[in-house]
Amino acid sequence: MYSILASFAHPDDEAFGVGGSIARYAAAGIPVTLVCATRGEVGEISDPALATPETLGEVREAELRCAASSIGVKDLFFLGYRDSGMDGSPDNQDPRAFINQPANIVIPQLVAILRHQRPDVVVTFEPFGGYGHPDHIAIHKHTVAAFHAAARPDYATELGAPWQAQRLFYTAIPRSFFLKMKKMLDEAGQDTREFERFERNEAGWPDDQVNVTLDVRQSVDAKWDALECHRTQFGPGNLFRRLPDTQLKLLMSQEHFALAWPEPSPGMRLPDLLSGLNS
Repeated sequence: MYSILASFAHPDDEAFGVGGSIARYAAAGIPVTLVCATRGEVGEISDPALATPETLGEVREAELRCAASSIGVKDLFFLGYRDSGMDGSPDNQDPRAFINQPANIVIPQLVAILRHQRPDVVVTFEPFGGYGHPDHIAIHKHTVAAFHAAARPDYATELGAPWQAQRLFYTAIPRSFFLKMKKMLDEAGQDTREFERFERNEAGWPDDQVNVTLDVRQSVDAKWDALECHRTQFGPGNLFRRLPDTQLKLLMSQEHFALAWPEPSPGMRLPDLLSGLNS
């Protein structure tokens, strides 16, 4: 039986990016492990009745456990670091922040998990972290480094036997997704000025470099349930809430991935994350 490990920075990263895919594979009996670097301590609080700045980390941990159950995650690991906040915020300077942790501390943690869980496929953010969040970029770098270090027989033998996962994928929200969503919001008469930030940063993965597009219509309700678990983040003011639920579910009914290792040939397309793996 194949298995998958997904490595992200905050509670809710898993639901937005790959929630439908996790639910699809879990429903087919594929074990999925989820690693979360932080508890999202400095995220939004959509309703002050849900949390305070002092309790947000604890609340978001519970939200992630709820979401993980909704999409069928088998094992959940927290690395235990603090949310670093958005780029340029004062939270970036907190010595506990994830972005301030040395690679020689974080990478062995991830290697230990990889060698214990022995996944066939590893999924994490692409190098820009979707939209440039410093924690997203940090977990990308550390996960990629750990993916390769875990396979080395000369690396930290005390952490377990070497393990070479067969594929490393990046979550790849294509640029066309942002254009499509902006068009739907414009047509609904919604304010789309927030998309200017995405355009300035050239957010989104080039469409012609997407290697896997998964149809998750059959599991989009489980993905939706996972999003609903993240009540502090997925409140009425969330950008995605500006569309009717039916439109939003349609928009979320496909998830996209770029093959990072082994390096794909130009234009390569795979039917899913596991197709063609060695047994």
